[in-house]
Amino acid sequence: MRRVRTAVAVLALAGATLGTAASTAGAAPAEAARATAVCPTGWGSGAKGGATSGADHLEDIRAARHDCYDRIVFDVPGGGSRVGYHVQYVDRLYADPSGKYIPVAGGAILEIRIGAWSYDVERGVPTYPGKVGKALPGVNVSGYRTFRDTRFGGSFEGQTQVGLGVRARLPFRVTRLNDRVVVDVAHSWTS
Repeated sequence: MRRVRTAVAVLALAGATLGTAASTAGAAPAEAARATAVCPTGWGSGAKGGATSGADHLEDIRAARHDCYDRIVFDVPGGGSRVGYHVQYVDRLYADPSGKYIPVAGGAILEIRIGAWSYDVERGVPTYPGKVGKALPGVNVSGYRTFRDTRFGGSFEGQTQVGLGVRARLPFRVTRLNDRVVVDVAHSWTS
C-alpha cells in the first residue's frame, strides 16, 4: 500500500513538473513574438495621391524612426482632412516650375507633393523656411535605416515639393490625418 501511495505521489509530482515545463515552453515563443515587431509590407511602391478641396499653409516638416519604417510628417494647421498629396518614385528630382535639377542622395528618390503653400500668399511671408535645392530645415535623417537625404523643391500653385532620398525603392504608405500628411517608408519588403 505504501508503494502505491509513493508511486502516486511520484507520478503526481512528475505530472506537475511536466505541466510547468510545458506551460513555460509555450510562453517563451509567445513572449518572443511580442518582443519582435510585426511589420506590414503590403503597401507597394506605386504612386499614391489624395485630392484636395483647397490649399493651406505648410508650417513644419519633421521625421521619426519606428521599428518597421521611417516616417516624414507634413504639418498643415487648418488644413483638416482635405490636404492633398501626390507621392511617387522618380529617377531624378526637378524643381517645379523652373525644371532645375536637384540632386538627392540615396538609392531611390520619393517625390512628395503636398497641397499647401510654404508661404502666406496674402502677406508674402514664408510659413516654412525651406530653400530650393537645400536640405529640409530641422530634419536630420542621419542614422535612419531607410531615409538618406531630404531636399526642398519649392512651392508653386498651391503645392510644396520635397525630394526624399531613401536607401532603395521600398514600399511606402501615405496617411492623411487631421492637419497633416504622413509618409512611412518600410525598412524592407519582408517583415
